[in-house]
Amino acid sequence: MLNGQQPNQKTLGIKRVGLCALLILLSVTACQSAPATIPSSPTPAAVETQPILNGPVSLGKGISLRKVMEVGPNNIRLVRNPVNGDVYVLDSAGSISRISNISAAASREEVASLMEIKGTPTGIAFGPDGTLYAVVNTTVDQNKNQVVVRKGVPNDKGRFTWETLASSEPYPLSNTYFDHLYNGIVVSPDGKWIYINGGSRTDHGEVEDNGGAFPDTRDVALTSKILRLPTNASELVLPNDVAALMAQGLIFARGTRNAYDMAFAPNGDLFAVDNGPDADYPDELNWIREGLHYGFPWRFGTQDNPQRLPDYDPSKDPRLQSGFWAVDHGFYHNDPSFPPPPTTFTDPIVNFGPDAIKYRGDDGKEYDAAAEGKSLSTFTPHISPLGLVFATDPELPAQWHGKGDSFGAFILSWGAAGGTLSYKGQDLLYLQLTKKGDNYEAITTEVARGFKNPIDAVLIENRLYVLEYGGNGAIWELTFE
Repeated sequence: MLNGQQPNQKTLGIKRVGLCALLILLSVTACQSAPATIPSSPTPAAVETQPILNGPVSLGKGISLRKVMEVGPNNIRLVRNPVNGDVYVLDSAGSISRISNISAAASREEVASLMEIKGTPTGIAFGPDGTLYAVVNTTVDQNKNQVVVRKGVPNDKGRFTWETLASSEPYPLSNTYFDHLYNGIVVSPDGKWIYINGGSRTDHGEVEDNGGAFPDTRDVALTSKILRLPTNASELVLPNDVAALMAQGLIFARGTRNAYDMAFAPNGDLFAVDNGPDADYPDELNWIREGLHYGFPWRFGTQDNPQRLPDYDPSKDPRLQSGFWAVDHGFYHNDPSFPPPPTTFTDPIVNFGPDAIKYRGDDGKEYDAAAEGKSLSTFTPHISPLGLVFATDPELPAQWHGKGDSFGAFILSWGAAGGTLSYKGQDLLYLQLTKKGDNYEAITTEVARGFKNPIDAVLIENRLYVLEYGGNGAIWELTFE
């Protein structure tokens, strides 16, 4: 951990921002040429305000900021119950609490304990009927993980009655910082499906044999995927076998490294953030569609993983920077047995800036894609995008909803605790997303900065609530006028 700020890898499953970096050398650039006319940012001109000493800084006109409360340093999820309107927070120790009256005199009350849930959740999500779903990871036989999806039906005591919706066969852990486990979860708008993220067990597809316990093992059937499960299931078994998963229709998308947050856009499209490996390759935002493969570990952004190449020499790789675990411990190496790509891949959403668009070039230098009139696929390396929220509430001022055929979204950046790129994140970004052909393009603007490892967010009317993991674990309210 760096400065005591990084959460436990096996509790959160997000990227080791100070240890996990990004990868590789290639002749293919991460950037693409910009269109002839780039849409302007929809956000007002930046006006810096810091209403609370040592608190976040607001960067836009008409955006006020208030500290709601401190919840402690280990909270990882913030979700809203669509039935009662209350906000719920997940403590990484396993308890779930309800925060009542968050817009005024907020109070906190536990509504589910670790014993009730039967494990430590890494992700929670509400269905439209108020049913609460929790993703739980449990270590089995010391070196395997079992994911369990628990379903909490509201009861008349303000708590939940829990049952098991699904559980997996145990699958091999790597026993490294790159056991991302299962974490992100989202419920379909009609309440019929849940989507869960199975993070990778490797940094970039390398062999991770867990001290010889699992010879020649890279990622496995239950990792590096997004699964779709019916919400009416009971005691469903998730096999660690690709053919069996496909036969049951459980694999929705493949090739995601760690889609820690997912959200549905107002038009019903599913989006997921994804953070890159321990080398300087962009973090991603992807439009997730059934049956598609998003490239991991054969590709990062739109660049091939050079460890696939028979003549790969990490000593000549300009995207390997010291201070990241996989780099410092020799996880990048010549790897002639790296498997061939299984299919064609789907590109991430391209970002035209003006923010979160710095990158490492093939020559090892830092560049700003927006200043060059180019795009990036999608964000500056290592910022770990989280807390994806679409700007759909009708009380939010119209300028934030998007224009024409575009729509707006907010996204947090956990922030890079290592590396030498100048943009470090720990901020709130606004995205204007526009569908172009078979994908989307994003205009990305920084709205606020100076958060302490922001990790999740909830939008209520014209107020965005941001949960910090770092420091004392505050919840901040940004009001858009």
